[in-house]
Amino acid sequence: MLWLRSVIYYLFITLVALFTGAIAGTEWGLAVALTAIALSLLFHLVNLGRLHYWLQHPHVDTVPGSFLLWQDVFDRLYDQVRHQKKAKERLSATLDRFMSAGEALPDGVIILDEFDRIEWCNPAASQHLGLSALADVGQQVTNLVRHPPLRDYLKHQDFSHPLLLRVTRPQEQVLSVQLVPFDSTRKLLLSRDITSLDRVQTVHRDFVANVSHELRTPLTVVGGFIETLQDMPDIDSSTRNQHLQLMYDQTQRMQRLVEDLLTLSRLESGQQLREEEVDVPQLLQLLQTEAEGLSQGRHTILIGAIAPARLIGNHDELHSAFGNLVSNAIRYTPAGGTITLGWEVRSGQGHFYVRDTGIGLAPEHIPRLTERFYRVDRGRSRNTGGTGLGLAIVKHILQRHQAQMVIQSKLGEGSEFAVRFPLQRTLN
Repeated sequence: MLWLRSVIYYLFITLVALFTGAIAGTEWGLAVALTAIALSLLFHLVNLGRLHYWLQHPHVDTVPGSFLLWQDVFDRLYDQVRHQKKAKERLSATLDRFMSAGEALPDGVIILDEFDRIEWCNPAASQHLGLSALADVGQQVTNLVRHPPLRDYLKHQDFSHPLLLRVTRPQEQVLSVQLVPFDSTRKLLLSRDITSLDRVQTVHRDFVANVSHELRTPLTVVGGFIETLQDMPDIDSSTRNQHLQLMYDQTQRMQRLVEDLLTLSRLESGQQLREEEVDVPQLLQLLQTEAEGLSQGRHTILIGAIAPARLIGNHDELHSAFGNLVSNAIRYTPAGGTITLGWEVRSGQGHFYVRDTGIGLAPEHIPRLTERFYRVDRGRSRNTGGTGLGLAIVKHILQRHQAQMVIQSKLGEGSEFAVRFPLQRTLN
């Protein structure tokens, strides 16, 4: 042990001094002993000074060297400092990895102290709540994010459920915010952007409400006529036939709605697209014939351009999408108007279009036309027999074919619905 070696060292020095004094005489022996003790003391003072100087600027590469007991001390000191340096490097690397992982998280993370002051936040939290990772450290989060629900949430320290927070800065978002304690004083404030999920839930609620509304009207009509027929068994045949015809029309309307819902569900399920060569010119002729049957002579149906190019895609789905665009043009074009179908190749890309001279659309309606059950004029849409799902079906079919729909319209002058297909789907 180090202390035992020190005792032995000093005993050795004392014995040497006494032995020398015994040989050389009292005076000389005393002088030799004092000199030995002075040199030993000087040796220790020098090494203590070197140790004191090193402690003021400690570094593993500048640990002093010596001999005898001091070399053992310095060696142990070197080993300890080297182990501390490695532990510090490991801790620093772990902290760097933690910081990098925290900064890479898509969710916001804010570390708060016991007084809800910000100690650290990642870029996602800065983006969600408009914070600065440098300037806002030490600030109370409620002074920077001024939302009364957040202030109440932090005040009550309720960790059991998240808080739904709607923010408008730096952009409009819906955030799920939750407080999580991780030691006796500090807390994590986690934020997650659920804007898309909130939109989906809103669309789902609107979808259920719209379907219920669309089914309620025909069911009410059918139920009312059935009650009339039950209460008036002797009703004349013409009135009965009129009621039965109206009931049939309403059941057809419900059937079309159910069929469109099933089609939309099948398209959204992500089933693999069965591809084939589609003869678009032949499909155009079929669409013209169907349009003439739907129009019953009230409109002029023309084919403006017909290129010989074909498409790689699913014939039935493209027929359904193009047919929806043609039927919409007929529904919203007054009698005497003209509907023009066309198929062209522009810069190697297939280009299908339907032009009409109908009522047209105001610009604010165009971005929302492909939403489910979106109607510019609800009363007119029902009178024309539309289900409100046609353009939503078209949108999903075109997405499956990597195609893009471009709508141009002027109120009172007509519309053009054009579909552009990518190069890889067009066979010139």
